[in-house]
Amino acid sequence: MDKIAVLTSGGDAPGMNAAIRAVVRTAGFYQLGVIGIMRGFHGLIHDEFIELHPRSVADVIHRGGTILKSARSTEFLTPEGQAQAVKNLRNAGVEGLVIIGGDGSFRGGMRLQSAGINVIGVPATIDNDIPCTDYSIGFDTTVNTVVEAINKIRDTATSHERIYVVEVMGRHSGHIALYAGLAGGAETVLVPEVDADLDDLCRRIVGGYELGKAHSIVIVAEGVGGDFQTGRNMEESSAFQIGDYVKEKTGFETRVTVLGHIQRGGNPSAQDRIIASRLGARAVELLKEGHGGHMVGVVHTDIKATPLEDALNQQKQVDLEFHRLAHILASQ
Repeated sequence: MDKIAVLTSGGDAPGMNAAIRAVVRTAGFYQLGVIGIMRGFHGLIHDEFIELHPRSVADVIHRGGTILKSARSTEFLTPEGQAQAVKNLRNAGVEGLVIIGGDGSFRGGMRLQSAGINVIGVPATIDNDIPCTDYSIGFDTTVNTVVEAINKIRDTATSHERIYVVEVMGRHSGHIALYAGLAGGAETVLVPEVDADLDDLCRRIVGGYELGKAHSIVIVAEGVGGDFQTGRNMEESSAFQIGDYVKEKTGFETRVTVLGHIQRGGNPSAQDRIIASRLGARAVELLKEGHGGHMVGVVHTDIKATPLEDALNQQKQVDLEFHRLAHILASQ
């Protein structure tokens, strides 16, 4: 193998640049050429290729986002788009591809693998919902960002003796909410994997005030849904519906904060930089060894390779022990 390529796809995640850096510099160590593909699968189809050298990735390890950019590509979903992507890779002399991204990115990688391009997936998504890895790149930074926001919101909640409902990302996964809720000392954590019982939530909030609590913090993953009978537009964020319900049932002043895309940005944490460096380097080594169709992941501190097909056929579950523990610690 003489040349590989690397792209980032899907939502950006802090640590992607650290992974790109690891890919480029590990490839340089093994005397492999590296092509950077701009704007993910869109750039793959439209031949947006740039040469990358070890100096190209200087001073990027601490930067959030992705220097290779990311974009959606409906074209790649078509057989014609995939054929063009393969043609462009072969014309550039690329023999292996590292894809840094999430579930959708890996599915795209499977299509390229089927067409004869060796692909290694590196999990990078703040939702931490990729199976076969304990952590994905970006998750740790995001949790720390949310915890920092909770700390600041708590100051105001305490001062005004209010209930704050804080919505975090996680349309289908409650990992961010659970980790941040436990680390931030939230009174309640609501996740898509557990049916929301708002009457129980209200009883616990009232019970907390009877114990002398001056405020309550409720963490809600954006994917929490249901008919909360608030009278509000059901297209609206669940957090606002929940806030209305709590205010109506408890009579306490309630505010809602939606953290939104602030959770995606910022300098990656030390943990995310280390994970990204290890995964990116191992991805290159697997390609050099002639392997393809795998993803790399962190399993009990070790780096493990798993067939992409196996990973995509599983669903990562949240650790409901976190949910139970958060409930226990907030009940006193």
